[in-house]
Amino acid sequence: MVMNPSISPYTHEKFVKEYGRTVTIRSMLPWDYRLFTLDPVTLGYVMKNSHLYEKPWQSRRLITGLIGCGMLAAEGAVHKRQRRVATPAFSIQNMRALVPLVFAKGNELKERWAQMIGDRQTAGTLSEKEKTSGGAVIDVCHWVSRATFDVIGSAGFDYEFNAIQNETNELFHAYKEMFEVAISQQTAPLRGMLAIYFPIIDVLFPDLAARTVRRCQEVIRRVAGTLIQEKKRKIAEAEEKGLTHQGKDLLSLLLKSNAAADLPPEQRISDEDILHNVNTFMFAGSDTSSLSITWTLYLLARYPAVQTRLRAELLALAPAAPLRSLTEEEVSSLYAAVSELPYLENVVRETLRLIPPVHSSVRVATRDDVLPTSAPVRTRMRDGSVGEEMSVRVPKGAFIHVPVEGFNLDREVWGRDGWAFNPDRWDNLPEAVSSQPGLYNNTLTFSAGPRSCIGMRFSIIEIKTFLYILVTNFVFSETEDKVGKANVVLTRPYVVGKHKEGSQCPLLVTPYIPDSAQ
Repeated sequence: MVMNPSISPYTHEKFVKEYGRTVTIRSMLPWDYRLFTLDPVTLGYVMKNSHLYEKPWQSRRLITGLIGCGMLAAEGAVHKRQRRVATPAFSIQNMRALVPLVFAKGNELKERWAQMIGDRQTAGTLSEKEKTSGGAVIDVCHWVSRATFDVIGSAGFDYEFNAIQNETNELFHAYKEMFEVAISQQTAPLRGMLAIYFPIIDVLFPDLAARTVRRCQEVIRRVAGTLIQEKKRKIAEAEEKGLTHQGKDLLSLLLKSNAAADLPPEQRISDEDILHNVNTFMFAGSDTSSLSITWTLYLLARYPAVQTRLRAELLALAPAAPLRSLTEEEVSSLYAAVSELPYLENVVRETLRLIPPVHSSVRVATRDDVLPTSAPVRTRMRDGSVGEEMSVRVPKGAFIHVPVEGFNLDREVWGRDGWAFNPDRWDNLPEAVSSQPGLYNNTLTFSAGPRSCIGMRFSIIEIKTFLYILVTNFVFSETEDKVGKANVVLTRPYVVGKHKEGSQCPLLVTPYIPDSAQ
């Protein structure tokens, strides 16, 4: 109930009303101790002390089995070392240098959609609504995902998937299939769960998923491994000539950071770690951003007045020439202006608050501890009576549920309309919001503490850039299909009644024509 985004807001609120903001749950099994909390002080403590509260070994084994032990799976000293090497690559300056690449892919997606709409109109295979509007129904989830794959390929390691144009690239297919395996293991969890506890199963009796992962990993190791070695060679050649390698992609920056003269040898990471983090960038950098963009377009389709207001703000920054003709400096200047638009900022904040890609997560206590709270916690005293304390004791091995969505939607904090899409709320936030922990605007969307999302700045650049390009060129409307949410690794859109067809978000996409636009 707390993991299903269709009902979890109601479940979270019911828990708080009946049991308070922090609840301990003990099963009949002595080692199964769980704590659910919406207390900002408690959650802030857990997220800040990531060395005491780690991801469960089951989650780490699953992630490692797919994409390796990069920053998403690593803990302790290993995570700290990887993060230290990667942090310089994600500086504000380096992220801004990638803006022209993101604009290029956003513009390519715009042109692809315009072509698709034109082809569909010419072919005459349209519904009445499509004929009347002059648009076409497009699965924006599918296409935005292809575009963000291209973005992270280009910006991540200077590699062209060309996924917007076709899906034939070998490396693209390997990543895509591997991510689909991750999704399938959550929708059919029994076999995957057995393999986590008994890895020998996949060795002795590999099923289709295990064989697919093995085949994809071989492709990734061969192609991505070659890219890493080629980058290292170019950096070394530049250094021999007394020059600085000018690569802007994250892989080049990561390799240069790892080879920095002031970095002690024991703090460097191996080529294997670098490959694992390339995989992590692909997984975390493409899927989460594509879903955030998709959900924003969906919400704009549901709330046309918000879409119209946002478009008016964006159009006020129309460039002097087509995007394809702009220089990198002109594109960077344009994005600098776009990033400061107040209503766009509100829309992005509100979408990321309302539908965070990561619905929730779990941490496990590595030792006995006492968690601070901001409100009394009901607890059973030694004499059997029920009392209240301003802290809660947790034993080593206790599971701490981190309800990201529940935290972001808490109506006691965000107001009575906390479950609604209201970008204007950010102009006058309730006072209680200011005490909420979180890397991004007092939400847990990008987590908090030492394990907060290192790629947050880049994700925001992607989201704002794609919205600027797409909303100024198209009008988005709902179709007859009802779109719902499902927590399948990430919070994904599904057509109600068509869950077996996979994640999709069909919207009517119509070219924006100022004179006829409503």
